[in-house]
Amino acid sequence: MDPRLHFLTLATPDLDAARKFYRDGLGWEPILDVPEEILFFQVAPGLLLGLFDRAKFDEDRAAATPTAGISGVTLSHNVGSPDDVVATVDRLVAAGGTVRKPPQPSPFGGIFAGHVADPNGVVWEIAHNPGWSIGEDGTVRLG
Repeated sequence: MDPRLHFLTLATPDLDAARKFYRDGLGWEPILDVPEEILFFQVAPGLLLGLFDRAKFDEDRAAATPTAGISGVTLSHNVGSPDDVVATVDRLVAAGGTVRKPPQPSPFGGIFAGHVADPNGVVWEIAHNPGWSIGEDGTVRLG
């Protein structure tokens, strides 16, 4: 199997709150928005982030037990400066997010970052990492 991911789908108990956070907070426009069911956002070439109503998600996967939530996962977004980290965190909070870690220097490699949970508990790391770059071919380079 090729090392690719095409969909990252997250179950969400409040699709309307998620829509506001991702559309208004991150400034993303859905490529597909089915009210009371699912939202899809193009997040990279060949990769969609789906936010699926939790009940519909459980129905789709024929779940014997209901989905309880997401833990141990962060989605990360890198920005150009520490000031951009602060501004992005502020915008996400205004769109319904909750600060989990205020913007601050990280103990790891000169990174400046903050964590914001979306209205359904998905944690976003907003970071400035001076060692982060993306090559013309889309390859991520760290360090």
